[in-house]
Amino acid sequence: MSDPIETAIFDLLTPLAPGKSISPEQAARAADPEGWHRWLSRVRTVSVGLAREGRLVITRHGKPADPNQFKGVYRLRLPLPTDGSLTAAEPAGEP
Repeated sequence: MSDPIETAIFDLLTPLAPGKSISPEQAARAADPEGWHRWLSRVRTVSVGLAREGRLVITRHGKPADPNQFKGVYRLRLPLPTDGSLTAAEPAGEP
């Protein structure tokens, strides 16, 4: 994990209880407290990549979102055994 955003995401998520999440802003602030705003698009890009790999879950309204199709406000959390797989082959809401 040499990417500062990836490191920040996992540093923030690892100590949390299962199912707890962070905001993209928290990850950006952890990577760069002064210039965090410019990192928000990078947080989204890194989060999508990690979600596609199954290492992270992107949530909307508390539910896992398809990393290839979500829009709007989102949060990040570690995967739970009950999440199943949300990949390009299995968009959210489809069996």
